[in-house]
Amino acid sequence: MTTATRTGFAASTRSTAGRRRFEGVVRIILLACSGVAVATTLGILASVLFESVVFFREVSPLAFLFGTQWSPTGSPPAFGLVPLLAGTLLITLIALATATPLGLFSAIYLSEYASPRLRRVLKPVLEMLAGVPTVVLGFFAALTVAPFIRQAGTAIGLDVASESALAAGLVMGMMIVPLISSLSDDIINAVPQSLRDGSLAMGATPSETVKRVVLPAALPGIASAIILAISRAIGETMIVVMAAGLAANLTFNPLAAVSTITVQIATLLVGDQEFDSAKTLAAFALGLVLFFFTLALNIAALRLVRKYRQHYD
Repeated sequence: MTTATRTGFAASTRSTAGRRRFEGVVRIILLACSGVAVATTLGILASVLFESVVFFREVSPLAFLFGTQWSPTGSPPAFGLVPLLAGTLLITLIALATATPLGLFSAIYLSEYASPRLRRVLKPVLEMLAGVPTVVLGFFAALTVAPFIRQAGTAIGLDVASESALAAGLVMGMMIVPLISSLSDDIINAVPQSLRDGSLAMGATPSETVKRVVLPAALPGIASAIILAISRAIGETMIVVMAAGLAANLTFNPLAAVSTITVQIATLLVGDQEFDSAKTLAAFALGLVLFFFTLALNIAALRLVRKYRQHYD
């Protein structure tokens, strides 16, 4: 072996060793970042769980979970979760009924029918709606949508509250339309073009191809987008405060005023609060319920995605 060959071999060995050390450092950094994320989640859960245990020493868990009255400042105070859960589900369902068809149909149009030039214009314009602050949407709901619904209801003889679940749900649906549309558009575009070509070669029309080939293949991702939108809607506060009010009414009437779990959490923790009363500690119990609710939602979404992915792979 010549001197030049030995020198080149030693340099190559040092370079390989250096790359391995660098990759080891990167691996440690990535592991530390993952550990911080997991530790933060566990810390949040532990803090909420600890305060919730203190709350449940003063209030019966059964009375909290199945109570039909929510009045933390009443005499005596009432901490029934059912009205808040009903209001949360009602507004979320209205938002989904508004956003799912609008978001999904706009995604289908952008990915399957719009020209590339029109798509470059429409998609950024649609996504701009996601950047509108929720407080601005709340003003729009309170000053425009809610009065319009009240006037329209009065004109046909309906009793409509000045603040209603319908107004909050409609505006919240507008808020999550870009989320469903953008994610669904990316998912539909990820469907292999060979599936479309095969369907068209068999004589199917473009609309039949979308309905029978593209959408079933993209269904797991679309379901994930809708689940993510549900989580976004459940966690919204400002729109509900300004358009649906603070009254915790046990009703499924979309024309009545309702309240949600997140709104009551914000209300209970506003200002200087002493963390030794059931009124303040109730916010942590509500947070714990919301945590497990979203966890169950995510587990259901994962099972749904896994089921249909296995079917269409």
